[in-house]
Amino acid sequence: MSTLNRGLLLRRSTLAAALTMGLAGVTFAQSTTGTIFGQAQAGQTVSVTGSTGISRSATVDNAGRYRISNLPLGTYSVTLQKDGAAVDTRNNVSITVNAGTEVSFASAASASSLSAVTVTANALPAIDVSSVDSRTVITSQDLERLPLGRSAEAIALLAPGVVAGSDYFSGQKAGSSVVSFGGAGVSENAYYINGYNTSDPLKNLGGVGLPYGAIDQQEIYTGGYSAMYGRSDGGVISQVGKRGSNDWHFGGQVMWSPKFLASDPKSLTYPNAQLPAGYGYTTPALAGTPYRTRKDNVSWNTVYSAYIGGPLVQDKLYMFVAAEAEKKEGKSTSTAAAAQPYNNYYTYDIPKYYVKLDWNINDSNILELTSISNKTSYEGDFYKFDYKTQTTGALFGHDTSTKTGSDIYVGKYTSYITDSLTFTATYGQNRAIDYSAVPGLSPTLPYLSGVTAQNPAITGGTPIRNGVTTLYVKDPNAHNKTHGLRLDLEYKLGDHTLAGGIDNMHYSAVDEGQQVGGPGYAWYYSKSAKPNVAINPALGVGAPGGAGYYARRLNFVTTTSMQVDQKAQYIEDRWQVTDRWLVNVGLRNDQFTNYNSAGQAYVKNSDQWAPRLGVSWDAFGDSTLKVFGNLGRYYLALPNSVAIRGASASTYTWEYFTYTGIDPKTGIPTGLKPLGPGPVSTNGEYGHAPDPKSVAASDLKSQYQDEAILGFNKMLTADWLFGAKATLRELQTAIDDVCSPDALEAKVVASGINPNSVEVPSGCLIFNPGETNSFLLKNTNGSGYTKVRMSTSDWGFTSGAKRKYYALDLFLEHPFDGKWMGRLDYTFSRSYGNTEGQVLSTIGQDDISKTQDWDTAPLMVNSNGVLSNDRTHQLKAYGSYQVADEWMVSGALRAMSGAPIACLGYYGTNESNPSGYGSRYRWCAGKPSTLGTIGRMPWTKLLDLGVTYRPAFADKKLAFNFNIFNVLNERKPTVLDATYETAPFTVSNTFGTATYQTTPRYGRFAVTYDF
Repeated sequence: MSTLNRGLLLRRSTLAAALTMGLAGVTFAQSTTGTIFGQAQAGQTVSVTGSTGISRSATVDNAGRYRISNLPLGTYSVTLQKDGAAVDTRNNVSITVNAGTEVSFASAASASSLSAVTVTANALPAIDVSSVDSRTVITSQDLERLPLGRSAEAIALLAPGVVAGSDYFSGQKAGSSVVSFGGAGVSENAYYINGYNTSDPLKNLGGVGLPYGAIDQQEIYTGGYSAMYGRSDGGVISQVGKRGSNDWHFGGQVMWSPKFLASDPKSLTYPNAQLPAGYGYTTPALAGTPYRTRKDNVSWNTVYSAYIGGPLVQDKLYMFVAAEAEKKEGKSTSTAAAAQPYNNYYTYDIPKYYVKLDWNINDSNILELTSISNKTSYEGDFYKFDYKTQTTGALFGHDTSTKTGSDIYVGKYTSYITDSLTFTATYGQNRAIDYSAVPGLSPTLPYLSGVTAQNPAITGGTPIRNGVTTLYVKDPNAHNKTHGLRLDLEYKLGDHTLAGGIDNMHYSAVDEGQQVGGPGYAWYYSKSAKPNVAINPALGVGAPGGAGYYARRLNFVTTTSMQVDQKAQYIEDRWQVTDRWLVNVGLRNDQFTNYNSAGQAYVKNSDQWAPRLGVSWDAFGDSTLKVFGNLGRYYLALPNSVAIRGASASTYTWEYFTYTGIDPKTGIPTGLKPLGPGPVSTNGEYGHAPDPKSVAASDLKSQYQDEAILGFNKMLTADWLFGAKATLRELQTAIDDVCSPDALEAKVVASGINPNSVEVPSGCLIFNPGETNSFLLKNTNGSGYTKVRMSTSDWGFTSGAKRKYYALDLFLEHPFDGKWMGRLDYTFSRSYGNTEGQVLSTIGQDDISKTQDWDTAPLMVNSNGVLSNDRTHQLKAYGSYQVADEWMVSGALRAMSGAPIACLGYYGTNESNPSGYGSRYRWCAGKPSTLGTIGRMPWTKLLDLGVTYRPAFADKKLAFNFNIFNVLNERKPTVLDATYETAPFTVSNTFGTATYQTTPRYGRFAVTYDF
């Protein structure tokens, strides 16, 4: 049992006041500091001196309490002074971000000698009764011990209720993963480094992280955030980087994941299922044949990292510098249905650096400067692959080369104006690149899709290809910038800790979006199992006739620029009502404004009041049982990308043809006969910029969610903790787009308005599903606008947006005692409704708040059920054990039930297409198909193990480490193709195939030296 835990059990009510009244100060997700507090004789002085050179002191109040807050992370010496003389000192006191570390001294009667000291405290109490939020803190020591992936998301998956998002989505860094917190969408999280927002500035998918070795601590917030924090209704990942101290330290690491320890993913065949009567595969001959070989589809990488930190001026100016260079190589084989089957030999180069300067201007003022760079460059070379002979041919092209990432600069100023008053100011900039290009891409050859559905009477059964494998390209000038200012003021007034401030961010994006490469269009080959059934009657596209073969020409251009302003103000009071009761009450007001490419505002939200209430009860007064609860409202901003295809000009059209030939060199169909009126667009995207006053509801509300949490933490014994937490989240308002101009025009007529007197938008409008929204329609005579109000039923919907999440989290923990640590979490949860959030995982749609859901009423039929991020059961365990003086073993386990499976087909029992969206309705083979109706993905069980050897002959500064990931080599599907049909009654050959799998087993060696 630790000395601190003995003290907690022995002192009971006397220590309770110190634990609850000596609070950690106002805490929030952007914090980079901690607190030291405790008990001593009234009138005495407690001073702290840190490894970062900072010195502060406080006078013990009449109740025998002291608190010194807003301390930079590091280790401290805490000294008790009586009548000007040092009575006792505690050395190597570590603090944790956003928390209080208790250091108490002897009672007033016996505090004159060291022998009178009863408690030594140099770590957090087992239960921190001074916090009301729900979060997990992973320290650099934890990162050294545990076998983890080297990313912020991999660390976040240790927290209860956090699950991996769909593999369809990736973060700002190319190839990076995304996560879902508490049933929320993967774009509804926030990332911070050293107090500055580092979330993806375009789509808010993922964010920038530190070099792994530069992470001091990472907070993972899963609920109950302070009013100081906003713009997330999912979770928060906040990293605090290391800093220099008065001692010089340096070190380095070499890490290697070799090819010979990596396993292949599973190879796949085309499904060969027994289809319902009246249904047939698009190409029956493909059923049961090889679809995708994954032989030797492995990757390997090396990582080199180094750091140095220390004083440039003793006690005054410090530096810490860390750099990391990672190179990842691998091979990936395309599907047999690719325009040109290939082996892709790819390379990722991932350089990162982190620089931190800390200047202690004096004991009352501190200046911190941070520079972060995190970039990813990718390139790949395509070699022809013959599925019949399983051989690799000559180089024929290149994959899209990308360079993504950010350069971030942050400055933070802290002024300890008085012992009770602290002011902080943080300003930062993020310069993000988003470059992509395709080396050697032909400007004349179009991308071909569905070549296996070409008419065999023309091809002789061998598909005609042209070698083009890239559909979309970006403008090479695409980039993003952000800058933000945060001001905070904290004042301690008796039992109240008051705080207030502003939190402002500005985002700008230039030339973002994409377009079809080559000549600006692509060709899609298809076949209908019922040639006499119209392909898309809603858009005037008729039946192909004959044998059912036809082709579609795609035109798609969305490149544009845009800006977003996000501002907020907050006030908060942490009130210690009694020795055992803490109440944290706050209020936040957010304002969001989105601008199109012309700098015109198309969404403007203000007066968004978000109340927060948190309560902590030290039930027995000895910190052995904490009961806590939260109520809060959280608003979510629209990111910049909403302007793409939403508020700016875009083109998305299809033309349908039958054909009599195919050019043998280009693969372009010839002898074309139109099946429709020309280019048609289900969303009315014909290249015209929408009116910024009409494109969104004039009374649009931001997406927001309400949350309630109730839980407890209990000391089971002096060395064991357990607890439980119940969470309820309910989405109150969502934002999406609706694409039903006919419904709007019908309401115009029903309202007695001459439809010729107003301009009814032909494209999609941004609205709140389920709310009655007002839209401004431009008068054709130029006199202004006419307001039209559209209700849920006016659009044809029967209900509004719904998303509810409830969960019960249970945990059992043995904190690290120098020998071993372990934690076990179990979560039972349910996420259900008809709205996943801002993205749509079933088809991998990352058009934020512009998914196909809510476009038309038929698309939302059968939508109410479990949601994509629903995982009923989650079991997580991790720990480490010092088996001998030089040897440590560690492990991590994540086992969870699978996600619900989707099946999207044509509408109704008669396979109609009322919205013109094809196989995108929640019907499967003529039967209703809510998410999960046809089952769930299999359980996944990912076990990672590690062993570390620190030889005594090197004074344990040298370490050898080996980790093996996915020990059981589970290769379960994580995403299945959800598109059931290519035409009415015509089943897609790839429906139900695994688009993504769990990462197969691989190993990692590391050699580390720290001095």
